[in-house]
Amino acid sequence: MVYMFLANGFEETEAIGCLDVLRRAEIETQTVGVGGKEITGSHGITIAADIEADEIDIARIEGVILPGGMPGTLNLQADERVIDAVKFCADNGHLVAAICAAPMIPGQLGLLEGKMAVCYPGFEEHLTGAKIENALVAIDGNFITAKGAGASMMFGARIADWFKAGMGQDVLEQMQHPTV
Repeated sequence: MVYMFLANGFEETEAIGCLDVLRRAEIETQTVGVGGKEITGSHGITIAADIEADEIDIARIEGVILPGGMPGTLNLQADERVIDAVKFCADNGHLVAAICAAPMIPGQLGLLEGKMAVCYPGFEEHLTGAKIENALVAIDGNFITAKGAGASMMFGARIADWFKAGMGQDVLEQMQHPTV
């Protein structure tokens, strides 16, 4: 199971664009509400999460996805369940994916040390020890990071490819999205 954590103030496009690609690729993904089941994004769009944070099953976790946005990223970072899931995935070689401001979460935990990573411009200082790339999406082992809302479909495709090689590219082509 892949868990996409949503907290109030998340960037809607980064969550929904990525989630749409993953569901089309048939990657089992659940949205997880941090602070309730109904979560409102940074642009006033309210999403009903599939489950709440206290319902995650750590034994089934295959990866975590952290959409950015403010104050969504800070709200995710303040939740111990999110941090525990990120650390569990990092420690066990499972996927840790973060976009926009959210790479600061694994970055400030020291998990990006020596890894290629990207984030929304201006947040690089929070990616402790990372090798900052000049790309929309960076992949280094089990870490996938992306720059922002404009990269959300590519971010979702790279996550899909991590689980099923080539699937993300196929989904983007089916959606008539430019592929690289």
